[in-house]
Amino acid sequence: MTQLPFPLAETPDDITRERGRLLFAGPCDFLKGVVAMDGMPPADRLEVCFAGRSNVGKSSLINALTGRKSLARASNTPGRTQEINFFELGLPENSTERYLVDLPGYGYANAPIPVVEKWQRLLKQYLSGRPNLRRAFVLIDARHGVKPVDEEIMSLLDSSAVTFQCVLTKADKVKEKDRASILDQVRGKLAKHPAAYPELILTSSEKGDGIETLRATIATLT
Repeated sequence: MTQLPFPLAETPDDITRERGRLLFAGPCDFLKGVVAMDGMPPADRLEVCFAGRSNVGKSSLINALTGRKSLARASNTPGRTQEINFFELGLPENSTERYLVDLPGYGYANAPIPVVEKWQRLLKQYLSGRPNLRRAFVLIDARHGVKPVDEEIMSLLDSSAVTFQCVLTKADKVKEKDRASILDQVRGKLAKHPAAYPELILTSSEKGDGIETLRATIATLT
């Protein structure tokens, strides 16, 4: 049987699952919100970031990962929050300390043009200026697949030479009969992007699907 391009990530084995559990069972605290490169924390530990268009469920996913109900907060006005939010995750004595980075939602049509332009400049500077950034997780709503605005961020990641992995959110909202066509659409779009990591992670923050897999993925990055 021919292997599908961009297969769904396999369920982690017991050892890898436990590494993910332990990482996220430790402390996870908000560090700071950054609006300019000179406010970035030191690049002294491995870092992963989460990107996604407004209302994709990014805050819910981060909260599900960390087991905290309100660590990441969704803005009441999507597209208006333009800070890059840093969270400290894990214990340094166990050599598992990470930064989790929550990037502002993109693609919200009502955001003022100057705000969008400022955000785009900061995003480009961030992606090209963080040597400790190991992976970007690009969140895609499983009900809708990849949109043109998602491809814009993917192209930016390509040009910044930042490996990104597609995480589909709200998988529980997709009917089984529609899932294959959505996955085909996502795979077709990702095939155009050289920085795309060749595995998909299917998640539901509400049901907990894929959370262990994503935790294990973050815990095993080096």
